[in-house]
Amino acid sequence: MSKAIADTFLARHPKIEHIDLLLPDLNAVPRGKRIRAQDLHKIIADGILLPASVFALDITGETVEETGIGIDIGDMDLPCNARPETLVPVPWQPHCGQMMLEMVDEDANPYFGDPRTVLRNITQRFHARGLKPVTAVELEFYLFDTTSLAQGEPLPPIAPKSGIRDEGTQVYAIDNISEYEDFVTQVMEATRQQGLPADAVVAEYAPGQFEVNLHHVDDPVAACDHAVLLKRVIRQVARRCGFMASFMAKPYIDNAGCGTHVHVSLNDENGENVFAGDDEEGSPLLRQAIAGLLETMDESMALFAGNPNSFRRFSPNMYVPCSHVWGVNNRSTALRIPAGPLSATRIEHRVAGADANPYLVMAAVLMGIDVGLVEQLTAPPPVEGNAYEQFPPDVPDNLRDALRIFEKSPYIADYFGEQFQHIYTQNKWSELYKFEQQITPLEFQWYLTQF
Repeated sequence: MSKAIADTFLARHPKIEHIDLLLPDLNAVPRGKRIRAQDLHKIIADGILLPASVFALDITGETVEETGIGIDIGDMDLPCNARPETLVPVPWQPHCGQMMLEMVDEDANPYFGDPRTVLRNITQRFHARGLKPVTAVELEFYLFDTTSLAQGEPLPPIAPKSGIRDEGTQVYAIDNISEYEDFVTQVMEATRQQGLPADAVVAEYAPGQFEVNLHHVDDPVAACDHAVLLKRVIRQVARRCGFMASFMAKPYIDNAGCGTHVHVSLNDENGENVFAGDDEEGSPLLRQAIAGLLETMDESMALFAGNPNSFRRFSPNMYVPCSHVWGVNNRSTALRIPAGPLSATRIEHRVAGADANPYLVMAAVLMGIDVGLVEQLTAPPPVEGNAYEQFPPDVPDNLRDALRIFEKSPYIADYFGEQFQHIYTQNKWSELYKFEQQITPLEFQWYLTQF
């Protein structure tokens, strides 16, 4: 079957000369190798070797030795298996294709440090009980004027048609989409060619900010593959159009941040949505799931917001959840039950930033749902109206607190594994220490001449 996939792909794309092999790391940064197209069959049959320390790399690309999977194990290579079902052309590089990888250990078992493995293991807990998660990811991002980046601070882009720099907020404005018609058209065409189920582009809540929605699928790993590959599409198409695209959580302090919104429902063995009930508040199972997500939210914050900038996004009245609350058709809550037909009842999880690793975000969301179902937890009443005015912020609001909770969490140890808990914690502590060792211009401005 895998050989047939390769044969069909190469026959359909005879001009392709190279294949990019992609292995997303802890930050979902694609790592890997570029191979010759003529070696594709061998890679599919035998895999390829990459160092385990790929999953010890921090956001700067340096190995965090405290993880124990760098030089402590000789910086050893481990096999990576090809995922032929992800083999697609790369529209912005006509002579190139791409394919996802998945690392295994020396005994050919899925590697504990690979985020795809973590997510697949948690998904299998649902499958064992006859439940199938149906999931989708929405990603917000900014376009920036590339000429401003040389000066060290991003500015909104100059709209291609009007020639005027974007200012103000025009959420859902069709004219904004029309201004960037070439970029949007190329993104949608690239997603079509790569089989990514992108079904909508909207202008978001700040100048140069957009969101692309992905259609739901019944495989959470595939849904996150779609999100990671969509980011790659958007960045590359933006570059071709003269912009820079970024999924940084909070590039502007006075404008909205960028989030990852995860939509989840559960189907039973008959394909029926077990979250659907007699009204918009859903079934008892939905409310148990809600309770589990609220229960595990603090333990998961280091995954939803994995760097110091991530926490700048949590500002009241910026449509970012700051409290452990849920509601029906209410965007001021952490967990939202979107409006729509009862048969499509689902949870929209609104906490994570767009900078977060989609596999780990999805894994944390499914963990929370499973905890709620297994422990049969009880959800509080849904919130009506403005949650920001009714509830004080109570989620962890900095990476240091989030990591302290994460590294001691029995839920994380159980669902993610103690080894993964260790390497993720050490990786993020190292990044935080590096960040805190920098002295900012504001510190010089405030303190240099006053003391």
